[in-house]
Amino acid sequence: MKQALIVQGGWDGHQPKEVSELLAGVLRAEGFDVTESDTLDSFKDAERMASLDLIVPLWTMGTIEQEQLRPLLDTVQAGCGLAGCHGGMSDAFRQEVDYQYMVGGQWVAHPGNDGVRYDVEMVEADDPLTAGIGTIEVASEKYYMHVDPAIRVHAITRFGETEMPVVWTKGWGEGRVYHCTLGHQADIVEMPQVLELMRRGMLWAAEGRQAAREAAAAAAEQEEAR
Repeated sequence: MKQALIVQGGWDGHQPKEVSELLAGVLRAEGFDVTESDTLDSFKDAERMASLDLIVPLWTMGTIEQEQLRPLLDTVQAGCGLAGCHGGMSDAFRQEVDYQYMVGGQWVAHPGNDGVRYDVEMVEADDPLTAGIGTIEVASEKYYMHVDPAIRVHAITRFGETEMPVVWTKGWGEGRVYHCTLGHQADIVEMPQVLELMRRGMLWAAEGRQAAREAAAAAAEQEEAR
């Protein structure tokens, strides 16, 4: 059974507990053993971290100590998946550039604040992470992001002539990173199209651990054969 850890907390305005319950329900329906935590000290449990296939961070703003952050970075680098949405992944730990480097982007502005109506467009019709989703009409905050040029963009919105990433993936060592900037509050996350994006993204990210294990085993076999 795949193992997932959801760590929720920080600013209550993003409803971390409610979003945690939504995403935990999706993962449990897919057969995951899910632990929901409200402390960043969960990242310090070395045995637990080594067993994980997926981490879902839902911690808005706040601060993280190095003894909490380093195990998180190292666990994803070793092959554990990381997946999340705006309210706790790309608006977290604003002083921690290593965290932002792993995530692949950081929120910087939401012009017009809440209630802005806009479209989110899928980039490729046959992309397994977005196929069949279609354009999503959203009334929420619209996020202007600073992003890593190394990300692969799967969905966008537009600020005038500027295409702004909404869904992206990237690698962090052996780990897979998935992010969806939608998710100001639980009502946005539970929109059917958004929840389906999150389901696919979390499953994709979680597959990286097994891929890393298989690659390590193959490398060990090759070394023994020499």
